[in-house]
Amino acid sequence: MKIDTHQHFWKLDRGDYGWLTPDLAPLYRDFLPSDLKPLLDSAGIEGCIAVQAADTEAETEFLLSLADTHDWIVGVVGWVDLEKETAPESIARLTEHPKLVGLRPMIQDIPDDRWMLLDELRPAIEAMRAHNLTFDALVMPRHLPHLLTFLEKYDGLRVVVDHCAKPEIRDNGFEPWASLMAQVAQSASVFCKLSGLVTEAGANWTTPDLQPYVSHVYEIFGSDRVMFGSDWPVINLASDYPQWREVFSSLVQDQPIQETLGAGVAAKAYPRLG
Repeated sequence: MKIDTHQHFWKLDRGDYGWLTPDLAPLYRDFLPSDLKPLLDSAGIEGCIAVQAADTEAETEFLLSLADTHDWIVGVVGWVDLEKETAPESIARLTEHPKLVGLRPMIQDIPDDRWMLLDELRPAIEAMRAHNLTFDALVMPRHLPHLLTFLEKYDGLRVVVDHCAKPEIRDNGFEPWASLMAQVAQSASVFCKLSGLVTEAGANWTTPDLQPYVSHVYEIFGSDRVMFGSDWPVINLASDYPQWREVFSSLVQDQPIQETLGAGVAAKAYPRLG
């Protein structure tokens, strides 16, 4: 099975997507499984992992309900307020659903860049460990020093870095991103998603603009810890699904693409998968 490890669904009338405004015209409508399935089929991808886009447990339950009715949605990365005293109970309740594979706090939108280091998070993080969930790190380059401390604090916790930590490609921001990511990759329990790069590269991006970043990710993580993700429908801000699938293939032509696309790496990153 080939898997897209990072995409989103949403319904505007649910009302909990605070970041989603009419200014984001390509995204300001409903995106549901019926919209994605033809794109997956045409790309030769048989399954996907739906990732939260709202900071509510209700949205997590919405995604899990979609996974109940579409067997090709093989996993869900949801959201829980990890600071709340009741977070461990929420995690235990949500993991009663077999398709919950991970949780993702929206770190990029939190004012405190050191938020992930708060001691108040420890009970929730330990509950994630106990329930075999993976921590999706929605971080940017400025968060990487703190992510390194986080990895030391929770040694062995499985972490997936979303969108390669959003390198500043449009500004040729290879360093210090590259050096910091190399340090992050030294932890064997950390994985990386090749996703979201075109939206970081600006309106006039080209495939060569992306190549140094993709090559570096493969060099430091190895093909057994890198996963394909579309970031659909957010990718529509700068590209579309068919184009990204084609560009991805050209970017990784010297790598074992079947491993990156395959369920094997995803199953190591998300052991509850399947």
